[in-house]
Amino acid sequence: MLKRVLFTVFLLSASAVTAQPNVAYLYVLGVAQDAGYPQVGCYKPHCMPGWEQPALRRGATSIALIDPGTKTKTLFEATPSMPEQLYALEQEAPSDKYAFNGVFLTHAHMGHYSGLLFFGHEAMGANNVPVYAMPRMRAYLRANGPWSQLVEYNNIALQPLKHNHPVELAGTNVTPLLVPHRDEFSETVGYVISSAHKSALFIPDINKWSVWETNIADIIKTVDYALIDATFYGESELPGRDMSKVPHPFVTESMSILGELSSEQRNKVWFIHMNHTNPLLNANSDEAKYVRSKGFNIAVEGLRLPL
Repeated sequence: MLKRVLFTVFLLSASAVTAQPNVAYLYVLGVAQDAGYPQVGCYKPHCMPGWEQPALRRGATSIALIDPGTKTKTLFEATPSMPEQLYALEQEAPSDKYAFNGVFLTHAHMGHYSGLLFFGHEAMGANNVPVYAMPRMRAYLRANGPWSQLVEYNNIALQPLKHNHPVELAGTNVTPLLVPHRDEFSETVGYVISSAHKSALFIPDINKWSVWETNIADIIKTVDYALIDATFYGESELPGRDMSKVPHPFVTESMSILGELSSEQRNKVWFIHMNHTNPLLNANSDEAKYVRSKGFNIAVEGLRLPL
């Protein structure tokens, strides 16, 4: 019964913000860290509900921009959960009515680009899907298999991005922002996604806010929504590990930094990209209740944010 209650809470949260006719909106397809929830190889008590009840599983973080006015849809991140996420996107914005603009990538970590493989000739056999990426990311995809085969076979068509230079889509703009992160194979970006009416910040992965040259509180004031890194809730989350060496901003740190914002500004924040250990994945946990009591939000699949 508890599992069913928790799932109901997720559904109610997702429907709290609804799309408006002919208005572009963001549609959340996944909220977990790269490996999803429950995580592969994890059979501890916090993972077992997900194994035992599929309804509680969460895909890797991904969002879509859906524009009923221009009949287009755009994907952000190509995750290992892409088959399920593309199906969810198809249910929301059917391909016979919505043209696919392509995929915007943030960086070359497993949960953010490995889903490109599903465009390959062993799977979809896609034809020239636009894939927007920064210079190092594009070079990595061209030079390393199996990604290079996607380029060679014209399954994907790489499109250039430049820091702080908007890409104009029909009715909306997407602007990449370089952010500090582990950049072994590529640079890392977040995005500002904007229409003529509203805008959203999407930063699923970043190092501590203090090492970014941009003040996160200031940028939140300039947008209508902020979907930001919530990989770990707090410093006691991984027993036996030195959490001071974890570069992600803890949710507790983000709430402290943003705590001086007005209630209206705090309500713009949607925590996303949660590790399998993160108690925010349980909508009824004490931590989730505390986050909401402070005026912040927790992203869930099916959430719609009108632009």
